[in-house]
Amino acid sequence: MSESTRSLPSLEELLAVIPGGGLVERMGIEFVEAAPERLVATMPVEGNTQVAGLLHGGASCVLAETLGSIGALLHVWPGGQALGTDINATHHRSASSGLVTGTATAISLGRTLCSHEVVVTDEAGRRLCTARITNLVRPAPAG
Repeated sequence: MSESTRSLPSLEELLAVIPGGGLVERMGIEFVEAAPERLVATMPVEGNTQVAGLLHGGASCVLAETLGSIGALLHVWPGGQALGTDINATHHRSASSGLVTGTATAISLGRTLCSHEVVVTDEAGRRLCTARITNLVRPAPAG
């Protein structure tokens, strides 16, 4: 179904379907923009660091997987589900404070697979991480 013939949820409606208290909340991820083709969210470095006080690479992956999975979910909205099947990330530089921003851009939005590229940048706009996530999309289980 094309986006023009269906209604996507508002950002508030989308956030209502993400379980509270989950990893998104614990990581401090805040959504700025959400559509199947492009998603943007921020995340604080503080609280998401490794032992040397730098942004944990796993935190960048959490941000990337969150954005890509929600993009795939929006692609099959309503009545579908998205299940992550692959994520890879290259870490280019570190951050020790402030907010990072993840921007996910759809590579492919198909009937069974969706892939997004996610670029994580620091407050100066420097690329910290480039990730790619692929999701299997299928109808949500009945009942």
